[in-house]
Amino acid sequence: MSLYLYIDESNANVLNWKAGLQIALDAAQGLEYLHSGCKPPIVHRDIKPTNILLTENFQAKLADFGLSKSFSTDSGTHVSTVVAGTLGYLDPEYLRTNRLSEKSDIYSFGVILLQKITSRLAILIRAHDRTHISHDFRLANGDIRSIIDPRLHEDFETNSVWKAVEIAMAFVSTKSAKRPDMSQVLTELKECFDSKISSKKP
Repeated sequence: MSLYLYIDESNANVLNWKAGLQIALDAAQGLEYLHSGCKPPIVHRDIKPTNILLTENFQAKLADFGLSKSFSTDSGTHVSTVVAGTLGYLDPEYLRTNRLSEKSDIYSFGVILLQKITSRLAILIRAHDRTHISHDFRLANGDIRSIIDPRLHEDFETNSVWKAVEIAMAFVSTKSAKRPDMSQVLTELKECFDSKISSKKP
C-alpha cells in the first residue's frame, strides 16, 4: 500500500526530522535517475507532495508521470513546450519563457523541501495577500524556531535545519542557471542527513 506525502499544518501527526530528510533523499534519488539515468533525460514537470508516494516503511517514490517530457541533450539543455504543472510548484522561469529543463523539477523539489521544513503551504494566503513560500519573511529573520515545523518540539539539529534551508533556497532561485543539478542536490542532502546523524553520536 502507498500513501502520498501530504503536508498539512493542522495534522497532529508529523514525521521526525531524520525521517523527513530520508524522504527528501529518496525523492531526490528518483529525480536524479530521471535526469541522469534515463536516455534521453526525463523532466517530471509536476513534482508536488501528492506525487511523492510513501510505502508502508515510509520509502518515497515518484508518481504520476502524465506530464513528463523527455528530450535529447543533442538539441541543448532545454525544450520549448506549453507550460504544464501545478501552481505554487511551477518554475517561474519556465512559466515566463516556456523553456523547460531539468532545473524546473529542481525548483519544484525546493518548494517541497521548504514545505517539509516549515509545514506551510506553497502559497500562503494572508488577508488579501498571496505570498509564495520562498518569499516568506520568516525564512530570513534568523530565528530557527520561527522557520521549522513547531510540531517537531525541538527534536532537530540546528545546523542540519539551517543547511536544509540554504539548500532549498538555492533550489528555488528564480534563475535556473543558479540552481544546482540533481547530482549536487543529492550530495548536499546527504551532507545534511549526515549532519543530523553525527549530531546524535556521543
